[in-house]
Amino acid sequence: MVTVNNESDIYIHPTALVETGAIISARTKIWHLCHIRRDAQIGEECVLGRGVFVDSGVQIGSRVKIQNYVSVFHGVTIEDGVFVGPHVCFTNDLMPRAVNPDMSLKSLDDWTVSETRVQQGAAIGANSTIRCGITIGRWAMIGAGSVVTRDVPDYALVVGNPARLIGYVCACGNRQTTLEAARDCECQK
Repeated sequence: MVTVNNESDIYIHPTALVETGAIISARTKIWHLCHIRRDAQIGEECVLGRGVFVDSGVQIGSRVKIQNYVSVFHGVTIEDGVFVGPHVCFTNDLMPRAVNPDMSLKSLDDWTVSETRVQQGAAIGANSTIRCGITIGRWAMIGAGSVVTRDVPDYALVVGNPARLIGYVCACGNRQTTLEAARDCECQK
């Protein structure tokens, strides 16, 4: 059975698979072909688009929008108000292998999950890849197609492969000339 926090206005499309033990909060919408694993927690007023995969133990805050075909793997925490564009992939293993050196199939005990955190209000552009073990700061913006391999500071605008800092954005997403201007923007008052 799925644990529903305050059943009001929760929508789960009939083609979605929500495993027993997942926690879904009020006014959240889970669309076509999503798969939500056991022990995943999804906050209030979230929207998960078509084909989103949320792995076991993932924590998603409130008012998060995750676009189509995003993979959110074990070890990822997404805080309140985050936007994740279509086809974003979060990784969780720094040394991925299918087998051990003796060619035996790897099991859950043969790897260590690396945790990733996406902080409040951040936005991740379509087709970006987020390497595990990093933090994306508050209100940061990741340009479409970026490969993020290290921590991203609050309010940073990063693009490319590997993603590099090219400027700053305020909470409303407008480009700013300095970090101070981004933090002190009128949109946050």
